[in-house]
Amino acid sequence: MPQYLFVYHGGHTPTDPAEVEATMAAWGAWFQGMGEALDIPGNPVGQSYTVSNGGVVDNGGANPASGFTVIKADSIDAATEMAKGCPMVVNGSGSVEVAEVHEIEM
Repeated sequence: MPQYLFVYHGGHTPTDPAEVEATMAAWGAWFQGMGEALDIPGNPVGQSYTVSNGGVVDNGGANPASGFTVIKADSIDAATEMAKGCPMVVNGSGSVEVAEVHEIEM
């Protein structure tokens, strides 16, 4: 079954303990709801850097990544449907970039 990379952009980092608990519960429920499709739960990421032939920029670009997950799905359409349930998408604080992972034998 194909793998798909979810790259999270945006989101809100809660500071209030009750909000932290609610946020973690929402992500946990979403991950649990994906069942066997959840291949690599992933993690949030720190500040990103953009590397090009012009040098290194430490702002991560216009829409820096905030985390990632790898899932398995039958199609890109099925993967994007799963992404719609992401807590950041549901609450409007962020978005999910979805891309199929292509394995290359080396």
